[in-house]
Amino acid sequence: MSDALNRLQLQLEEHATVVRGMDVLLPKVEKVARAICESFAAGNRLYTMGNGGSAADALHFAEELLGRFRRDRRPLPAGSFVADPTGLTCISNDYGWDNVFARQAEGLVRRGDIVVGISTSGNSENVVRAMQTARNLGAVTVALTGSTGGKLAGMADHLLNVPSLTTARIQEMHIFMIHLLCERVDDWVLGT
Repeated sequence: MSDALNRLQLQLEEHATVVRGMDVLLPKVEKVARAICESFAAGNRLYTMGNGGSAADALHFAEELLGRFRRDRRPLPAGSFVADPTGLTCISNDYGWDNVFARQAEGLVRRGDIVVGISTSGNSENVVRAMQTARNLGAVTVALTGSTGGKLAGMADHLLNVPSLTTARIQEMHIFMIHLLCERVDDWVLGT
């Protein structure tokens, strides 16, 4: 086997190891799914945020809820703080990148809303500040992070921390958990 193929095999084995370690998070994922459904049932909204690949995951999550996941259902009130490039650049220009999501949280989030912060390290300052702002406003906060949870570990109402320190593996499991949450929300909306 070539060195390149060996490296790919090692990546696959690392992925499989992390997947096996996700069992411990399933009860937490279910608890977050219930919180999301309860929030939607009460007429609240869900907001997401993240940077880089986590921004893509944040957009993906919000759009699966607003559009649909696997089955036709009503649209749910979800959006992402990363969706508007004009807003991001305007706010970051006036208030700094560290405050770009907190400013949006302050203007949009209401008591009972769900705010999801995605950060592989758990230390992205703009996510940390927004989560604190959302929590102060009475939102339910959910953090998707890597194994330590970083700064978000001490401030999120719900911590879904993937048992890995490798960014690629953490991001793979963030998408997996987002899909699990979407499936549970679909079940709730459709009464199945």
